[in-house]
Amino acid sequence: MVLTVDGLRMRYGDVEVLHDVSFQARAGEVVALLGPNGAGKSTTIEILEGFRLRSAGEVEVLGVDPAEGDERWRSRLGIVLQSWRDHGNWRVRELLHHLGTYYAPYSTSTVERPWDTSELLDTVGLAEHADQKIKTLSGGQRRRLDVAIGIVGRPEVLFLDEPTAGFDPEARYEFHDLVRRLAAEQETTILLTTHDLDEAGKLADRILILTSGRIVAAGTTAELTSLIAGEDEVRWIVDNQRFRKSTPDSTEFVRALFAQYGAAVRELEVRRASLEDTYLALVRGQEVTR
Repeated sequence: MVLTVDGLRMRYGDVEVLHDVSFQARAGEVVALLGPNGAGKSTTIEILEGFRLRSAGEVEVLGVDPAEGDERWRSRLGIVLQSWRDHGNWRVRELLHHLGTYYAPYSTSTVERPWDTSELLDTVGLAEHADQKIKTLSGGQRRRLDVAIGIVGRPEVLFLDEPTAGFDPEARYEFHDLVRRLAAEQETTILLTTHDLDEAGKLADRILILTSGRIVAAGTTAELTSLIAGEDEVRWIVDNQRFRKSTPDSTEFVRALFAQYGAAVRELEVRRASLEDTYLALVRGQEVTR
């Protein structure tokens, strides 16, 4: 396993913000960490990155305890934060080339660090803007640059914190494609935090829902959806009467409905159980038990 977290706890004074958090991630897997503000997402990520010491539990990233990670270990990680320091007067190509020189000493026989700058610019969709000053880039282009900075050293593990905040739909689609390619082609393990449930559902192989410092559910989108919001809702009209039915298999139910009533079925509406239903049910349920 690339990431192993077992019984992770974090306490600030008398306040315990993480309680027995445990999960794993393998090479090339995209894992989304979901949860409301204050759930402990950022604290978890900071511990994995080696920027915060835990109170208890076992943590390994690439076989190393982050609390003991050296520069060679850090060269194998990539981090894309929500905010960044503005290097406005640098040109895009110059900045990426400069940052890449820090990774060159850590190349190995199997991993060449850093990326070739031109290849990296193509990968993140900034080739046409390579010679622009950073302060002239649009918000979406700057976010692509954030990602380029995060992966310039060809990381084996990439941490993405709210990566598409402020993206327009086209930029979000292209970024999702980039994340999928990094996982599939580079076998990069990606740990993603986001408030966008649709984004998590599209990108993640596995989703962890963290609330009040605990992982309250984990699984694929389909597994989580069936866990709580397990049944679809079908609504229809026959002979001017309205009907509503909850069913675990709306497709088969609709087929049977038309087999029985045919064209008499009107205003058919199918509302499928969603990840949002599951997320809200879990978070609200946790709040009630606090």
